[in-house]
Amino acid sequence: MPERLLLLDTASLYYRAFYGMPDTMRAPDGTPVNAIRGMLDFVSRLVRDHEPTRLVACMDADWRPSWRVELIPSYKAHRVAVEEADETLEDEGSNVQGRVAVGERGVDLVAEMPDDLSIQIPLIVEAFSHIGITTLGVADYEADDVIGTLAHRSTCAVGIVTGDRDLFQLIDDRLDRRVFYTAARGVSQVEVVNEQWVADKYGIPGRSYADFATLRGDASDGLPGVRGIGDKTAAMLVSTFGSLESIIAAAHDESSDLPASVRKKILAGLDYLAVAPKVVAVARDVPIPADLDDTLPRLPVSADALEEMSQRLALGRSVDRLLEALVLNSAG
Repeated sequence: MPERLLLLDTASLYYRAFYGMPDTMRAPDGTPVNAIRGMLDFVSRLVRDHEPTRLVACMDADWRPSWRVELIPSYKAHRVAVEEADETLEDEGSNVQGRVAVGERGVDLVAEMPDDLSIQIPLIVEAFSHIGITTLGVADYEADDVIGTLAHRSTCAVGIVTGDRDLFQLIDDRLDRRVFYTAARGVSQVEVVNEQWVADKYGIPGRSYADFATLRGDASDGLPGVRGIGDKTAAMLVSTFGSLESIIAAAHDESSDLPASVRKKILAGLDYLAVAPKVVAVARDVPIPADLDDTLPRLPVSADALEEMSQRLALGRSVDRLLEALVLNSAG
């Protein structure tokens, strides 16, 4: 079987699992389990549909890295909760490596995260750990950066599972890197995104999404973009000039084909354009443990612990379906 690596944008997926599964799913003690069961069911479907040989559930060890905030202070600023997080979480569980349970650094900082979801996050990672699914987060980096680094260093086909368009910048048809995009609420509908999909959707070259996103900005991430440049103008600029560097050079060249009104906007946004590309770009040089084992197991590594957890939380067929998918996957 040829090697195939599947990278999960875990936070993006557990949010969708939480909202896509009934909130009546509870353990006997009342603990909500809809996100846990939704994640297990989704991974089962991914394993069956895409037959990966390797898999990493990538985590946000820091969802608002200091180095991004230093460059653009508004980065995700609106997501910070009013209440200060407990300082004891500052250094606790901030680096998740291999098959080790993740701490909750950052979870209490995210505005409007439902309590019923936050208490399920460590349980999701616990279940993955018992099964043998590798979970990885790296201090001062987001899950996107872990995904970008693992994809960049991979020599086999890579599928990135996310509901976040920022990861479209990692698509590369030549290297067989695609995004499995959970566009809809929940995780039942997945679109396979390649360079042609990006070109058809946004009217830009398939590997130009980062430049396009930098120009137009993203209010959900606190990125202002170049003032006055929306989707259509950003797409036109990227398609015409090819790169941010060429767009900026055209803005400085009064003989270029850049419309005067657009030139004025680009020149006015030079301070933003000097720092935004680094903020928008997914890092590809995250310090990943050299001994990271991302092999997808055939059988759970801690069968007794998984069974106890399944019984305690009434996870039922969600665990069984994933274990069945792993056995079938290894047989293929």
